[in-house]
Amino acid sequence: MPHILIVEDEAAIADTLIFALQGEGFTTTWLTLGQAALEHQRQTPADLIILDIGLPDITGFETCKQLRRFSEVPVMFLSARDAEIDRVVGLEIGADDYVVKPFSPREVAARVRAILKRVGPAVAPTLFQVDLERMQILYRGQPLSLTRHEFRLLQSLLDQPERVFSREQLLDAVGVPVDAGYERNIDSHIKSVRSKLRSVAADAEPIQTHRGLGYSYSPSHS
Repeated sequence: MPHILIVEDEAAIADTLIFALQGEGFTTTWLTLGQAALEHQRQTPADLIILDIGLPDITGFETCKQLRRFSEVPVMFLSARDAEIDRVVGLEIGADDYVVKPFSPREVAARVRAILKRVGPAVAPTLFQVDLERMQILYRGQPLSLTRHEFRLLQSLLDQPERVFSREQLLDAVGVPVDAGYERNIDSHIKSVRSKLRSVAADAEPIQTHRGLGYSYSPSHS
């Protein structure tokens, strides 16, 4: 079920949204600060964010600008500002919708459902970010210290979720000649990458073993 992050500093408004969204089957998280929302999205990505503009620390506009540097999660602005310029600015910096207070909770829930339906599978969050220029992979917002071979190995798995790669295919992916003497090196690389992933999330198992076949990346176990 889609998870909605609500970033709103007024408890009464947040409670109304939580009640309406949970009544429609969504799960929710409520935060009151923009910086906390950014960190939450890096660590535990939501499927959609409802974002108030007048937050206590940084504005919703600034939060959205920073969010767009690392995430394409749909954003719905919620604000008492009803001027046309505010709506235009909100949409231009990357929001998917703009709702003016006071609002109908049922309408907000309907808009959320419509946005999620429109974006479709693209809304599915990923806990990994791959930076090809820096040869770096972030997991839950944390940079992984990977060797060159480990980077290529993990990148290959991430590029094709759920695909089972044989050891030979992974050797080819990391640029090592396919040779019987090197096959077990893949197991060592996998063990090392798993250790680094567990240092970020101890209970997660993004890399799955398929006995006699090879390895795959499973988003549902991330």
